[in-house]
Amino acid sequence: MAAMFRLIAGSILALVALAQDKPRARDLGVVFEGSPGPLNAITDVAGVAVGHTTLIRGDGPLKVGEGPVRTGVTAILPRASTPADAVFAAWFSLNGNGEMTGTAWVDESGFMEGPMAITNTHSVGVVRDAIVDWQVRRAAMKQSFALPVVAETFDGWLNDINGFHVRPEHLRQAIESATTGRVAEGNVGGGTGMSCYGFKGGIGTASRRLAADAGGHMVGALVQANFGRREQLMVAGVPVGREIGCERVPCRTRPAPQPEARDGSIIIVVATDAPLLPHQLKRLTRRAAMGIARTGGTSGNGSGDLFLAFSTANPGAAGAAGAAAVSMLPNDRMDPLFDATVQSVEEAIVNAMVAAETMVGRDGHRVVALPHDGLREALAKYGRR
Repeated sequence: MAAMFRLIAGSILALVALAQDKPRARDLGVVFEGSPGPLNAITDVAGVAVGHTTLIRGDGPLKVGEGPVRTGVTAILPRASTPADAVFAAWFSLNGNGEMTGTAWVDESGFMEGPMAITNTHSVGVVRDAIVDWQVRRAAMKQSFALPVVAETFDGWLNDINGFHVRPEHLRQAIESATTGRVAEGNVGGGTGMSCYGFKGGIGTASRRLAADAGGHMVGALVQANFGRREQLMVAGVPVGREIGCERVPCRTRPAPQPEARDGSIIIVVATDAPLLPHQLKRLTRRAAMGIARTGGTSGNGSGDLFLAFSTANPGAAGAAGAAAVSMLPNDRMDPLFDATVQSVEEAIVNAMVAAETMVGRDGHRVVALPHDGLREALAKYGRR
C-alpha cells in the first residue's frame, strides 16, 4: 500500500510540473481586461493555497469499480497557515443542478470554516467526510463539529464515476500538497475528467489587482469548468466556437457516430483580501455569472453553476470571545471588485481550456483539446491579437 501511495504521489507531482509548464491564454495572444497579480492565480490572494490529487488509470471498456479512471480532487485553503480561522464567505446558485455542501451554515453564520474541495459528483460524500477527519486530527475546527464546503461537476463521460475511486487519502494528499505558489491547470485534480464548450476543460485560475486608488486589493478566481456547447464559446469577444466548430474539430465523441450534446456545470471560487462582509461577498458571487457570460455560457437546465466567495481580511473575527472589531469596505467602493471578479472568472475559464489536453476515457469516449493554432487564427481573423 505504501509503495502504491508513493507511486500515485510521484505521478501527481509529475502531472503538476507538466501543467505548470503549459502555456496560458495570454501566452497565445489572448487580450484580457484588467491587471493580473504576479501569478495570475487565486493564490495571489495572500495565504490562499491550492492542491490537487489527480487519478488517471486504465483504458478501454467501462468496468464499474475498475475503471477507466479519469478523476481527482482539488483542495482550497483560504488560510493555509491557520486553517481553523474561519473566513467571511457567501455563495450563490446560478442554476442548481449540482451540489455544494455546507452552504446552509455559510448562509446562517456568514463564515466558511476550514478547507474546501471540488471533485466529481459521486465523490462529494467521501471528500466531505475526509475534510472532517482532517480537521479533527489537526484540531482545526472552530466548533465541536465540522460542516465543510465540497462542490462537484460530473465527469462520468470520461470517468468510471460509479466506481468511487476518490478516497479519503486523496483528499488528504491534496490538502497536504497545497501551495501558495503557482496553480496547475487543465486535466488536474477535480478537473481531470471535465469538458468545456465541447473541448477538454478542467481547472483554471486567474487574478486581478485593483489600482492603488481603488485600494490595491487582490481578487482571484478558480474554476472547475465542465459546461457549455461548442457554438457558444467566445474568447475575448471572438466567436471561437463557431470558427472551430464540431465539423472542423470534433466535439466530444464516442466510437458510435453521434456526438454527445450537453450543457454541463461549473464551480467558481472567488477569493479576495478586501475587507468584505458576507452580504458584500454575495454580491461578488453574483458577478461571477457575468464572467461565464463573457465566454458565451447561458447556464442551461442541466447545469450546476454554483459559486462561492470568501475574504481573507478580518482574521480572528470568527473566534472573538467578545464583540469582534471588523473592517468593511463601503459599498460605493465595490465597483472595481465587481470588475475584477468578472475579468478573473472569464480568464480562468479560458485558461482551463488552454491548459487542458485531449483525453480518451471510458468506452473510448474522447474529448479534444482546444487547438492553440486554431485559437490564434480566430483571434487574428477578428483583429484581437
